Amino acid sequence: MTRRSPDWRFLATLASISLVGPLAIHMFLPAMPVIKSVFAISDALVGLTYSAALLVMAVSTLIYGSLSDRYGRRPVLLAGLFLFTLGSFVSGMADSVYGLIAGRVIQALGAGCGVTLARAIARDAYGTEGLVKVIAYLTMAYTLGPMLATLFGGMLIDMAGWRSLFWLAATSGLLIATASWGMLYETHPKDESRRKTSGFVHDFVALFSHLRFTAFVLQTGFSSGLFYAMAAAASFLMKDYLGRSATEFGIYFMAFPVGFFLGNLLSSRLSQRFGIENMVLAGSVVNFLAIVLLSASILAGYLSPLVIFIPGFLITFGQGIALPNAQVGAMRVIPSLSGTAAGIGVFFQSFLGAVFAQTYSLLADGTPIPMVVIVLTGAILTLAAGVIPFVLEHRGRAAPGGPVR
Repeated sequence: MTRRSPDWRFLATLASISLVGPLAIHMFLPAMPVIKSVFAISDALVGLTYSAALLVMAVSTLIYGSLSDRYGRRPVLLAGLFLFTLGSFVSGMADSVYGLIAGRVIQALGAGCGVTLARAIARDAYGTEGLVKVIAYLTMAYTLGPMLATLFGGMLIDMAGWRSLFWLAATSGLLIATASWGMLYETHPKDESRRKTSGFVHDFVALFSHLRFTAFVLQTGFSSGLFYAMAAAASFLMKDYLGRSATEFGIYFMAFPVGFFLGNLLSSRLSQRFGIENMVLAGSVVNFLAIVLLSASILAGYLSPLVIFIPGFLITFGQGIALPNAQVGAMRVIPSLSGTAAGIGVFFQSFLGAVFAQTYSLLADGTPIPMVVIVLTGAILTLAAGVIPFVLEHRGRAAPGGPVR
């Protein structure tokens, strides 16, 4: 298979594939109060328009990864982008909340193809040596997009109404599909023998039989989980506990994407020199120490925007170092299942992110203590998962089947 050096057009296409799904999903947040009013529905029902889409998107990442390992990346990607575009049109034309939910489910089912297949295609096209750098770029697109989507979505709603979100998403889907058709060659031809003899469950069992894979996936999942819990908590603490405005929160919140961006940048430059396992551990340690600083400050009675967001910057900086390396580490355990591995990784990030955020919502009592408990627990679990690949690498105890490199 022909390997290509990173090319700006190829990378731009992969980045846009990674971005369009999460951007459309998260851009919907500021539309929820408007939709509640337009359709005269309950909080629970309008919440379903968001939560159902997130759940379907998380599950679909597993399906796309495995399907692409069997039938090739390109046809599966184009099918997913078609569903995304179709779902966006259905949502934009909905005349009831149930039609909107149906459209959102179709949209989310298609959106799951993006980040999963972008990572798998990158792994196929660039190989192990250049992959961490490429994954770092894709992770920046996947992470920075949702962070900015809420603000952009609110502006678009004010200018053109809530349906404009879905017209933009549908247009984006068509443009990305066109770019993918023209720019992305097939990097993983279909495997007839695997189509006949192997199943989804077999692939999952094969991957999770490797301790190294399990550790990498859990590291990314726990890391994402504590971030989503902290982001949710910070918004409530800034408004209700500290009495700060939404504008101030938005300004301080930029510390998160800036930290993640800088961590990704450092990761792309140092990973080949120091190795994946060392970078994952280093990022996990930075993440843990920053959360210890946050927790100690709050337990000592200090709480201000800087107490939250200076450690927050360091937390996301550590995550920016660790996440792209952990994602690459998971995909290289069984190269023939890299698509499935990418899908599992994205699923755990989305699923544990939802679990941690919802857990905070259930425990929230108007004080910062629930946040401390949840993020400190997440930091301990993240560090534990980050240590395992480091130990396996330096002791020479690879997962079943021998060394993964």
